[in-house]
Amino acid sequence: MVGMGARSRTPSTAADILLGPSTAVVVVDGAGVVRGWSEGAAKLLGHSSPEVLGRPLSEVFSPAERATYQAGAPDLAARLGAQQGWKGRQSVRHRDGRRLEVEIGILPIQDSGDCSMRLILATDTTRTWWWSAGRSLLDGITHTAPVGVAMVDTELRLTWVNDAMERQCGIPRERFLGRRLGDILPDLDVEHTEAEIRQVLETGRPSTGREYFGHVLSEPGQIAYSTSCFRVENEDGRPLGACYIVLSTTDHYRARQKLTLLNEAHKRLGSTLDVPRTAQELADAAVPGLADHVTVDLLDSVLRGEEPPSGPADATTAASLRCVGHRSARAGALPPIPPGEPCDYPPLSATARALISGSSTLIPELDPTDPHWTADDPARGAYLRDLGIHSLMIVPIRARGTTLGAATVGRRQPRVPFQHDDLVLAEELVGHAAVCIDNARRYTHEHAAALTLQRSLLPQDLPEQNAVDAAYRYLPADTAAGVGGDWFDVIPLSGARVALVVGDVVGHGIHAAATMGRLRAAVQTLADIDLAPDEVLAHLDDMVSRIAEETDDESGVTGATCLYAVYDPVGRHYTLARAGHPAPALVSPHGAARLVDLPSGPPLGLGGLPFESMRMDVPEGSILALYTDGLIQSHSLDADQGLRQLLDVLAVPQTPLEDLCDAAVANLSANRPGDDAALLLARTHALGEDRVASWDIAKDPAAVAPARARATRQLAVWGLDELAFTTELVVSELITNAIRYASGPIRLRLIRDRTLICEVSDGSSTSPHLRHARTTDEGGRGLFLIARFAQRWGARYAGDGKTIWSEQSLRPAGLEQDVLKAFGDLSDLEDSGPLSRLGSRG
Repeated sequence: MVGMGARSRTPSTAADILLGPSTAVVVVDGAGVVRGWSEGAAKLLGHSSPEVLGRPLSEVFSPAERATYQAGAPDLAARLGAQQGWKGRQSVRHRDGRRLEVEIGILPIQDSGDCSMRLILATDTTRTWWWSAGRSLLDGITHTAPVGVAMVDTELRLTWVNDAMERQCGIPRERFLGRRLGDILPDLDVEHTEAEIRQVLETGRPSTGREYFGHVLSEPGQIAYSTSCFRVENEDGRPLGACYIVLSTTDHYRARQKLTLLNEAHKRLGSTLDVPRTAQELADAAVPGLADHVTVDLLDSVLRGEEPPSGPADATTAASLRCVGHRSARAGALPPIPPGEPCDYPPLSATARALISGSSTLIPELDPTDPHWTADDPARGAYLRDLGIHSLMIVPIRARGTTLGAATVGRRQPRVPFQHDDLVLAEELVGHAAVCIDNARRYTHEHAAALTLQRSLLPQDLPEQNAVDAAYRYLPADTAAGVGGDWFDVIPLSGARVALVVGDVVGHGIHAAATMGRLRAAVQTLADIDLAPDEVLAHLDDMVSRIAEETDDESGVTGATCLYAVYDPVGRHYTLARAGHPAPALVSPHGAARLVDLPSGPPLGLGGLPFESMRMDVPEGSILALYTDGLIQSHSLDADQGLRQLLDVLAVPQTPLEDLCDAAVANLSANRPGDDAALLLARTHALGEDRVASWDIAKDPAAVAPARARATRQLAVWGLDELAFTTELVVSELITNAIRYASGPIRLRLIRDRTLICEVSDGSSTSPHLRHARTTDEGGRGLFLIARFAQRWGARYAGDGKTIWSEQSLRPAGLEQDVLKAFGDLSDLEDSGPLSRLGSRG
């Protein structure tokens, strides 16, 4: 044994399994007197060492009955004289009277040519299956099992060794006898080994369970031994020497190493759903436990999250590999191909052949200078030669019947070459990694699809409007959390108003993104019909409840939160309502930031609970911040701390909105959100009195002409004379309808914004209907005309009535003939119709 170190261990070692509670080791002299008594002997028969030393063997191994294998055979004491030893079975009595069936082996100990000493091994077969299976445990211990036994005298000189000790050390028996272990094996850790034996000789206390690691001449690689030692005494109790038992636990030790390697690899692999990181984890797991060098190459399609080609690999498969993971035991060693670059394996290279065959390749002894090997891949041959790689394994990475890539595993000198067991271990390790890589690939594919869906459902750009300046940021969650259901929107409304929306669907993944898209579309529809914020949330609540009923539990979508705010630049106020969503922040023009004390309604999807709107006046230049909870909290950031940080960032007056957005999300750079984060900032504008004109209209048909005249004069003030004709038409029709079909009060309002807005309000909630008038009808063409020449038109309702509105482009809409062409020949229109009324302006 060369270069071995010692480590104390508990008695539950591999040696104790064979030489423990059921196995006794006893040394007797030529007279049959017990001179050595192991701990296993004490456990087997119940007698302690002081009780038996110096007593005849026949008293200790008292036969339970005069029966051995053959009737009339000599007893155990008589067997001691056999020159070649003896083996047999005998029934003996335990100290407590129990009967034990034991198998006994007697081995002669050569002590300077004298064969008077005997080593007795006895094992309990009462409760074992060895005999019933037709096998002898002692056969294994004395002949085939890796148990070495040696006797030393008080000077630590070897007086006897068994065959196993010869095999373990690779040294003939003759070189042992009469010499110390340190003389025979100069590289042995003599200090620990002899200290163990000397302590046993001095104290008489057996030593068990010491484990040594090192190398021997007879076996490649690192080996492990578990040792036990007990003292041999004469009749006066003086030590004659010691019995030293060495059990080779190399197989057990290597199995433990492999299990430890696999266990650690299973803990490490698949820690994320990231394909390149998982490939690197495979390389890290194999070095240095299994190899000194590992490269992991994956297909392009796997890195992109696509489905790899099914069926067996071909020559094109090796050509589409990219280096992804690399690890070397030599510090500073770079991979043969830079990470992310194509590998370009030649068609006849070992890697290409392994991929095509689908089988692992083991090259126990690799000579990188061999032209037959390097001719197909000279670059990698030079690389392996530089690293000193002398043994190689190439293992295809396959999962679910498809090839994902290949792992190249190498060892440098002086480590022993790879054996078949190493290949089995590598295949198991790579097989587990392949499943993790394929899971990561599948997730990458689904995550990319969900991101694409989510981005397609979010605003691609903010719409043009003059009520507010707006800016936004959207941060997807980390890959572990998956795509979320956060959304935001800016929706232009009638009357130069604008709706600001932020929402968050519970859960992650494609279901959450799809639900978000449905809710966003619903909000836009509800905004188009100009519902109040609390009514919008009530309709969304019903919708989320229906979605929950339609969707199975596995989708993870169980509810949502939403904040809906409408800003009116004419009245300079917000109307807001929220459903379980974080309260918005308001920043004054001077930089004072606070949370809005807005009533918190229930989250969407609970059903049956009311929502409450609140009106809030704001000065021009105020900033309203709407956000989702992912912006203010993360794995390492609580909500209160996040809110304080957000308010501090926003409390900087006159800062551009884009800069405020950047500063707000910068706080999350060190605290990657576990949920999506959305932020929407809106700085308010106001429409001055010079851009708004309004008049009260009497409920009298005679009031139509004065109203047209007022509108015309206001257009002249605004420099919009070219819109006079169509505006008179719109004003005339809207006021006429209000006088005929609605109740008072009636009010006309013109707003000059990005468009010319014309609004007529009345006290009725009756909804107008667009219809096609017949040729002989005197009326019915008004709304049709409005729909034809207005960019948009519609109605909104309030508690005291409704408002019919229309928007016209500030660019000229055309001449009167354009109106006439829309309806055909002038003869088809009655003189009493709306166009005839336009003939007398003022």
